[in-house]
Amino acid sequence: QVQLVESGGGLVQAGGSLRLACVLSGGPFSLYTMGWFRQAPEKEREFVAAISSSGDNTNYADPVKGRFTISRVNAQKTLYLQMNSLKPEDTAAYYCAADHLGTPQTMAVNFADYWGQGTQVTVSS
Repeated sequence: QVQLVESGGGLVQAGGSLRLACVLSGGPFSLYTMGWFRQAPEKEREFVAAISSSGDNTNYADPVKGRFTISRVNAQKTLYLQMNSLKPEDTAAYYCAADHLGTPQTMAVNFADYWGQGTQVTVSS
């Protein structure tokens, strides 16, 4: 079965950077559209970014455009999210997701087939 394991979360000051990673096992990573979502306390889970199976198509939520970069290394079955210029409002649990039929555009609306357990990102002001 497909398993997703995130890492790289932590506490950072506003303006700082973090790099999240997600490793997939139990499935064909190179065939999945991959994405990141986040959920802040008492808020609904929201889309952050997604990338196509080949890496040539990406999609970002407006609040993170120009600050976050999604990437993948298929040979290592690893997804990344580079987060720069972090703001307190970026504080949330960040979840890795995999979808075997969707695109980075549809993932923003339809979510995903598989989910990780999440990694906490806290940005202090």
